[in-house]
Amino acid sequence: MANEELIDKDIEEIEDSEEQDSQLYEHIRMVVDHGQVPLRVDKYMFERLQHSSRNRIQKAADSGYVHVNDHPVKSNYKVRPFDVITLMLDRPHFDTSIKAENIPLNIVYEDKQVIVVNKPAGLVVHPGCGNFTGTLVNAIAYYLRELPSYDPNDPQVGLVHRIDKDTSGLLVIAKTPDAKTKLGAQFFNKTTHRSYNALVWGNMAEEDGRIEGNISRDPKDRLRMTVFPPDSGIGKSAVTHYKVIERFGYVTLVECILETGRTHQIRAHMKHIGHPLFNDERYGGSEILRGERSGSYKQFIQNCFKLCPRQALHARTLGFVHPETGKQMDFTSSLPDDMQQLIEKWRTYIKGIN
Repeated sequence: MANEELIDKDIEEIEDSEEQDSQLYEHIRMVVDHGQVPLRVDKYMFERLQHSSRNRIQKAADSGYVHVNDHPVKSNYKVRPFDVITLMLDRPHFDTSIKAENIPLNIVYEDKQVIVVNKPAGLVVHPGCGNFTGTLVNAIAYYLRELPSYDPNDPQVGLVHRIDKDTSGLLVIAKTPDAKTKLGAQFFNKTTHRSYNALVWGNMAEEDGRIEGNISRDPKDRLRMTVFPPDSGIGKSAVTHYKVIERFGYVTLVECILETGRTHQIRAHMKHIGHPLFNDERYGGSEILRGERSGSYKQFIQNCFKLCPRQALHARTLGFVHPETGKQMDFTSSLPDDMQQLIEKWRTYIKGIN
């Protein structure tokens, strides 16, 4: 089904609640074959929805979103021949096809196989719930609109990796299926090189270090990731290396090198060791976590937040082997203006109190 990936995201975002909106919208409809033996509805759907997990389908069913013959059923309901199964969600069904949009791109490098772009903070990378237009993928679709071989709706081309909406920096896009396959293998095998610059709260105790801890969705806040012990069996393994670049007493500028690439990895790992990213609202960095109690200091921090109104994180370097030539390709991008101004403001402040 063309919309399975979006449906999977919709299922993932279902809240555990005893109440639903009165209005539900059909997203999937399937009719059970006449020869079907009795089978749990969650297993039946799981076998037919390639991009979804059985756990998410169970959650949808137990929240009242899976209907059989127009009535909600639990995940242990046994399907029968000719049952009509529908997935009913509390949001309208969207057309998930990628539309070309004329959005400016900062292209660092391009050839017949790949494009490397420097994404600004605030630009969503890929369409999803709440952001169906105005994304980097829409911009790429417009930029390559006259290239017959590039279909923005073909998962065999396009984005190879992602960064968060409010993180700036470098991304590589594959223009051909062969390029995406080969680049994807490099990311999977951890042979790419990616480093980030981050301003974090606190004065780091060591000049460098290694953070290891599994990353999974926070059970208390589904929009946030959290860290679990490596041997916990929860989440995916993640390793971040960091090195201090510059100290400002109450905050530290660090370089982070990813050994793995998990969702919110740097943000979650830094919070885990007690150094949330500066102005990272999701992970507690938008509060005054270090420093003085004076009114002037509080005003200084508020001015810093206004200067860089997002988590202070920039994907500064990107390195990979070119999928066609086999040549090592390395790219570096300067810090964006908001982070440069933020760091300079801290330099000036520290000089003034020393």
